[in-house]
Amino acid sequence: MKIAVGSDHRGFETKLKVINALRQWDHQVEDLGAFTHDSCDYPDFAFKVAQLVGEGKVDRGVLICGTGIGMCIAANKIPGVRAALCHDSITVEMSRRHNDANILCLSADLLGEELIERMLKIWVETAFEGGRHQRRVEKIARWEAEHCQ
Repeated sequence: MKIAVGSDHRGFETKLKVINALRQWDHQVEDLGAFTHDSCDYPDFAFKVAQLVGEGKVDRGVLICGTGIGMCIAANKIPGVRAALCHDSITVEMSRRHNDANILCLSADLLGEELIERMLKIWVETAFEGGRHQRRVEKIARWEAEHCQ
């Protein structure tokens, strides 16, 4: 799977660990920054990752900031993106299984390293169920097509 990853300065260290784990699991990773601990603005990186996901240039994305909230808000402004802010194994699994989330937003400050790795593994391995959930995802896509172009 091809996955774009981005963070702000607060998520920088976590981003490096996420990239390492994804590569160990044989995913192709595109690092879109930040590339230092210098203060920067999370929307810049959220938009870069979300545009690649929304345009289908990558399969999925992962975004990391202090809480994950800002990244999630910004990413969801891009048509075709279903970014989910997850905090545990259940929310990450359901984001894939029921919502077909294509961007995972994580908190660098509130989640431990082991939990992040476990959540990431669940997120890349969990398939979308489709069925009644497909109908709901399609409603979102139709609304975007009619109102967000």
